[in-house]
Amino acid sequence: MIRLSFNDGWRTRPKVNPFAELGGASVPFEEVTLPHDAMIGRRRVAQDGEATMEGGAGAYFPGGVFDYRKTFSVPEEHRGKRVVLEFEGVYRDATVYVNGDYAGQRPYGYSLFRVGIDRFLRFGQDNEIRVEARGHRDSRWYTGAGVYRDTWLLIGEPVRVSPGGVRITTPEIDAEGAVVEAATTIENDSMEIRTVDVVTEIRDAQGTAVASDVSKVTVLPGEPAVSRRRLYVREPSLWSPDSPALYTAAVTVEDAGTQIDSETAAFGIRSLGLDPVRGLRINGRTVKLRGACVHHDNGPLGAATFARAEERRVRILKDAGFNAIRMSHHPMSRAMLDACDRLGVLVMDEAFDMWTSSKSDFDYSLSFPEWWERDIEAMVAKDVNHPSVIFYSIGNEIPETGSAAGAAWGRRLAEKVRALDGTRYVTNGVNGMLAVMSDLAAMMREKDGAEEGRGINTMMADVGDAMDRVSSSELVTRRTAESFGVLDVAGMNYSEGRYAQDRDLFPNRIIVGTETFPTRIDGNWRLVREHGHVIGDFTWTGWDYLGEVGIGRPQYLSPENPRPGHTAPYPHLVAGCGDIDITGFRRPASYYREIVFGLRTRPYVAVRRPEHHGKTWAGGPWTWSDAISNWTWPGFEGSPVTVEVYGAADEVELLVNDRSLGRRPAGEEHRFRAEFDTVYEPGELLAIAYQNGVETGRSTVTSADGAVRLHAEADRPVITAAAGDLAFVSLTLRDAGGTPHPMADRPVRVEVSGDGVLQGFGTAAPSTEEGFDATERRTYEGRALAVLRPTGPGKIRLLASAPDCEPAEVLITVEEGRRP
Repeated sequence: MIRLSFNDGWRTRPKVNPFAELGGASVPFEEVTLPHDAMIGRRRVAQDGEATMEGGAGAYFPGGVFDYRKTFSVPEEHRGKRVVLEFEGVYRDATVYVNGDYAGQRPYGYSLFRVGIDRFLRFGQDNEIRVEARGHRDSRWYTGAGVYRDTWLLIGEPVRVSPGGVRITTPEIDAEGAVVEAATTIENDSMEIRTVDVVTEIRDAQGTAVASDVSKVTVLPGEPAVSRRRLYVREPSLWSPDSPALYTAAVTVEDAGTQIDSETAAFGIRSLGLDPVRGLRINGRTVKLRGACVHHDNGPLGAATFARAEERRVRILKDAGFNAIRMSHHPMSRAMLDACDRLGVLVMDEAFDMWTSSKSDFDYSLSFPEWWERDIEAMVAKDVNHPSVIFYSIGNEIPETGSAAGAAWGRRLAEKVRALDGTRYVTNGVNGMLAVMSDLAAMMREKDGAEEGRGINTMMADVGDAMDRVSSSELVTRRTAESFGVLDVAGMNYSEGRYAQDRDLFPNRIIVGTETFPTRIDGNWRLVREHGHVIGDFTWTGWDYLGEVGIGRPQYLSPENPRPGHTAPYPHLVAGCGDIDITGFRRPASYYREIVFGLRTRPYVAVRRPEHHGKTWAGGPWTWSDAISNWTWPGFEGSPVTVEVYGAADEVELLVNDRSLGRRPAGEEHRFRAEFDTVYEPGELLAIAYQNGVETGRSTVTSADGAVRLHAEADRPVITAAAGDLAFVSLTLRDAGGTPHPMADRPVRVEVSGDGVLQGFGTAAPSTEEGFDATERRTYEGRALAVLRPTGPGKIRLLASAPDCEPAEVLITVEEGRRP
């Protein structure tokens, strides 16, 4: 079918009761271009110190019902053709109307869905599409709201390739060649039997045809037919994380020599293997998963899903050492899947965060019993040609997994996935503690001999140890055995204590750490390396996110804060537990992880904030220290300070202005870190790593000196006008030599002119009342990020200004272009 972008020309507003509007209570529409997040621009509020109904889970953004409308025309010559609207994602409870008539709906906010609209259209006249979307107390994280992913208008003949109807598998692969099976579904909505030719051609990355075939297919009215061809590709280039080679299957449908439809599908040729001795194998080679859990929001952009933002995120994660992403806890966007294919990042795509048991007042559990099969089908259909996808996860921390009925549900979901795609592995992120929550009080009384309730409170004092201890118990072993048994890979959340013991208890069980504490990566990665049946680790989280506010924030005990809380009060905004912050900047934990993974030999230096020196630490298992890579602390000259040095070598030495503070042990036996106490004096920190007395690397951190300068730099000087492209402009405070000035924060104002608009503007500030739609933001740790969306070919000019700084300017060229 012809695929046309349907992103332009929309209007939106909060939904208005039509009876109230008749009485004069009108709300104006705002013109928008999709993708659009209706929630990110709303003002966050807290009343009397308490959160709104959405609370910290949703970053204190209010929910609501949102009305989207678009007027468009369909030429008279399209009468008799099939016209379909495709929505890649609408959050949530989407209802679609065409010219006032109900056309379709989708309760789940993360499923790609299509609505046939030709029967409602007025050909040759204006038509109106209306989409209603709802987001309200239905999630444990920031979801955004509205039509937040791309939309498409599909137009095709009565006989055509079904949308998404080209499926590629590679059942046989060796060094000499590969069998590529192309299954193409042809639909026939005409009133007669049609026989067509289906031409299938396989092209390599350069566009050269490497295999082709033609088959005749007879399609009965209303009865789709599948053309299944086995094509042979000689000396294939295999897809892997190190060499992500892609091919394209081009399918054309011809009737009496005339082309009536065409479709293409990108794919990779690669094999998967899995066993408890060699673990996960790709093309016969064992691969350990260095995984990142990732939510779907993109910081200053909110939930709006732009292809360039997804690609940037995948590239930054891979550059930081990750080779796998677990989409948490919902199906991944098509744009991110494409990026993972191109860049060579493995994917665990996840279906649901809940089944029949609710986690929020109005979540998807209300629709799950009726809609789960269609949403599984949508996820698999979206993923099936992507070589990056190696796992389907059927859920996350589902409470039912500890019961017989829940295990039956798990088997039902797993077998549905296998029936749709038997070429990948099925997992489920099981939290052992949640699976036995109903028995927890009794178990703790039996274990500790405590009175009712006391054992639980004691256990929850350290949630990390509690989860691991409970998950390793005999109770969890017994109650989760069937739920794990229906899976190909046992996904375990915060349960590393099970890794070694399950090798003996369940010798055929293969484990992946689907969710783990970032502060425990050194021990977890040792377990991954040592055990063949443990295939990887996915940290919570690789990229920071909006909502679940403050679970990773640094905390200290004080009379005002005697019992630190799990989440933070308004106006906290982010979770604060990501290796990479919401603007894409790598935090110290990211460099530590890179060292643990064995991917970095140079040491890394970070300094704890001197204003907290001597306080009693009270951070949780998601919390890194408050250290940053900075040696500019105005006002703290002569004050005590702690320096953290991360390194894989035996020893690290720290020098302050060429004065050695001595050597201290580091490396794996000392958790890859050493600490040095000193006093702050401007100048230079130098860390040197030694292995067996021989230097293996060094790193320096230098104080900023002199006047503060504002620097602006775009991630790319040239972008395209294609839908989904963006430019990311980093705004940083530096001295004349380019050294960052992270303690010189000040407001920065941006002005955008030319052929583009400001799509989002923000910082990684964990707590702020500033909005991402503002044109002025205060920097955080000397940084801010402006995101520009092109409106057409030409030039985009960004002018940034800040007090006591010379203005900074960036000029970006926008070329014609098509989305890949």
